[in-house]
Amino acid sequence: MKRITGTPRLIDVAQAAGVSLASASRAMTGGSGISQAVAEHVRRIAKELGYEPDLHARGLAGGLVPTIGLLVHEIGDPYFSEIASGVIRSATLENRSVQIAQADRTPESELAQVQSLRRQRVGSIIIAGSGYSDPAHEERMTAALADFAQAGGRAAAIGRHHLAIDSVLPDNHGAGVSIGRHLADLGHRRIGVVAGPLELNTVTDRIAGLREGLADANAELTVVSHAFTREGGMAGARELLDRELTAIVGLNDAMAIGILSELRQHGIRVPDDRSVVGFDDIAVAADVAPALTTARIPMFEMGQHAVSLILRPESDEPRTVTTSHELIVRDSSGPPRS
Repeated sequence: MKRITGTPRLIDVAQAAGVSLASASRAMTGGSGISQAVAEHVRRIAKELGYEPDLHARGLAGGLVPTIGLLVHEIGDPYFSEIASGVIRSATLENRSVQIAQADRTPESELAQVQSLRRQRVGSIIIAGSGYSDPAHEERMTAALADFAQAGGRAAAIGRHHLAIDSVLPDNHGAGVSIGRHLADLGHRRIGVVAGPLELNTVTDRIAGLREGLADANAELTVVSHAFTREGGMAGARELLDRELTAIVGLNDAMAIGILSELRQHGIRVPDDRSVVGFDDIAVAADVAPALTTARIPMFEMGQHAVSLILRPESDEPRTVTTSHELIVRDSSGPPRS
């Protein structure tokens, strides 16, 4: 059995017993949907580990309110505001209110906001936004959500690979492949990428997709990392100005719009001198000049899927809803100058 340091948690019991968090929770609380043999096994492991259920948290279970806590990286980002719109639409149809919290794009703030939502007794939590490559943070978040589940709460994630809860996964890798192939088919071989923080799984997935889509073209990819914002896109474009590139990809549309703005200030014509492509297809992507080529991610529907997951009966194993993407070709991409 794995040695446990510090106070044992429910997640430690589940791992040691070889069962899911949901099964461990049912075993400790006497819930249905688990055999007597498995329940006794889990309780025996819990006793061996010295695990003590959080009676205070369990006492709160009957006092949770039907409010949905929605945690986003930044509500001003159109990606998250579209997701929030989908969550609110579905929640309203179910006569539930939504409380929005902002994590300021840091794992520490994200965990603190989850704890804050728990203290406010929300009945469910939806975490929207990329996960992190740091296993320690994801383990801390998993433990916090396990405690929340033990208190009777329900949780779901959007865009996270490694949390042991129901999740909605956008096709970030596939979207990257489509954009890479689009640029390769146009004839681009020297391409810049303005990425967000490299520790985000969304960034990793989209760049991996781009590389796959460009693989047959033997294209050269130059990646720079800046804030996942319009200003970050502008800074990235400035960093790439002196490179001999024929196209620049912003890893979200806000960055791509910043790239367009920066290139315009330097008299670089799009797409005649340089193509620009984004991800997400936010509402203004079709209205900028030139209209932005991008990969459409169904953000509104992702929010609706997340609400559907937390309203379903609890499952023994985490469920995953995967979404598709659509390449939207507009005026900002074209063949490179000969």
